[in-house]
Amino acid sequence: MLIVMSLFSKVVLSATQHPLVTRTVTGTAPGRLVAERFVAGDDLDGATSAALGLNGHGLTVSLDLLGEEVHDRESAMAATDEYLASIERIASAGIDGNISIKLTQLGLAFDEGLAAESVERLAARAAEIGSTVTIDMEASEFTDATVGLYETAQKTHGNLGLCLQAYLHRTPEDLERLLPLGGHIRLCKGAYVEPSAIAFQSDDDVDAAFARLLERLMGVDEVKPAIATHDGRLIALATKLAERRRGPWEMQMLYGVRPALQTELVESGHSVRIYVPFGSEWYAYLTRRLAERPANLTFFVRALVGRR
Repeated sequence: MLIVMSLFSKVVLSATQHPLVTRTVTGTAPGRLVAERFVAGDDLDGATSAALGLNGHGLTVSLDLLGEEVHDRESAMAATDEYLASIERIASAGIDGNISIKLTQLGLAFDEGLAAESVERLAARAAEIGSTVTIDMEASEFTDATVGLYETAQKTHGNLGLCLQAYLHRTPEDLERLLPLGGHIRLCKGAYVEPSAIAFQSDDDVDAAFARLLERLMGVDEVKPAIATHDGRLIALATKLAERRRGPWEMQMLYGVRPALQTELVESGHSVRIYVPFGSEWYAYLTRRLAERPANLTFFVRALVGRR
């Protein structure tokens, strides 16, 4: 089964760009039903309610404002303000969580300096309330700049983390570069369609790369691993490797994806953080969730025909 799932993802992502599919998902009740499963609401109030509910079940959270790759200063500054509001809400509502940010939403695609300034503001305010900031990894064209901005901010503030994507060929080198900085490293498989020159294409190769990186990451106690996967085999490997760890670590999973497994891991004594996405710009995020697993697409189809 060399590239079956990769082809599945590419087909689904291509289909979801069709205007008819876009209208069906964003403009109909079944489409909204699917969005509500994977997105915590259109605004911070919805995210707060979801976050506190998850906290009540022993799960920590990461508030994730949806949207990416803006191309004007006004939009970038508005996103920064929304992230700052999220930090304030974590403090005022007593949420056990942090924020996750996307640098292209802060202007990276057109002004790297602007994005860097926003990261500095967010990291400083998060430190003041005793929280952290995770920088998400986006498409490969932004990887160099993302790693560089993280490196600078983490050296200054010390309360950041970075997501690394296992399917990129460059990730082992990036990991070695970043391990001395401490903080937390979020390891995921990767959700963007990339060419073979840049990323592994088959599920088997991606899983093998993830396992190698996982073993290296879990062996460094000075960094907090954040293992972002819903793959049972990789979760089992992480828990086995954790038996030799002295430092903290956590699993990270997505809101609405395998909630029973999330509960099971917490009940087994593991630390689990849930990414809680919110905001009106949810379509691109949702299409990646549909492309990741056939079960997610099945849920969507069942909603379209009126079955839960």
